[in-house]
Amino acid sequence: MYDPVERRNFYGRIHGKTLRDSQKTYLAEDLEALSLKGVTREDNPERKVIDLSRFGGKPLWLEIGFGGGEHLVHMAATYPQVGLIGCEPFVNGIAMLLGKIRAAEVSNLALHPGDVRDLFDVLPSACLDKAFLNYPDPWPKARHHRRRFVTQGYLTALARVMKPQAELRIATDIADYVRQSLEEVPLAGFALQDQGDTPWADWYSTRYEQKALREGRPPHYLTYRRNGGAGEV
Repeated sequence: MYDPVERRNFYGRIHGKTLRDSQKTYLAEDLEALSLKGVTREDNPERKVIDLSRFGGKPLWLEIGFGGGEHLVHMAATYPQVGLIGCEPFVNGIAMLLGKIRAAEVSNLALHPGDVRDLFDVLPSACLDKAFLNYPDPWPKARHHRRRFVTQGYLTALARVMKPQAELRIATDIADYVRQSLEEVPLAGFALQDQGDTPWADWYSTRYEQKALREGRPPHYLTYRRNGGAGEV
């Protein structure tokens, strides 16, 4: 189960290929202003709830692991009346996103360039209206399945910060990830609403999805709602 003071191992990549000069500029000039304050343990050792007033009371959505940022920027541009948080520890992905934000000129975004569990620690309870998990790391080896996001440690933390009836979307091309999602997500307090090979009406196909399609792995889309409200327990 979720423990906000546990010692955590992080297994994903943080650095990749050498950044282009333009990407280094984005990181140097844009990242600080877009990053949420008080998320890391160094900045907030007491793990106090962070201030979200920068969003002006807008409905709040979260993308967990935004990759290159194309879906996140698409959502920000499509829904200017919504505030979005993107969480991603991979520096190259962060740099790519910052370039896309500049090009799209969206201003309803904030970032946490690190482990999403640190963000879960300090978000207010029931603050999220929607969350996206798009093509998460599949950790294909059986002994590594406990590292997947769709395990109770991650999911119960996510459930705490989602409003009753808030929507969780999962997109993946890995059949065993679908299996584990169907088994684990309901245990954390979510009800399955829909699943299949038809994407959401406002879906923006990511570069990871395009790679999966080229390699013959069909996408699968799952929609859940957080239990509670509207007559649900």
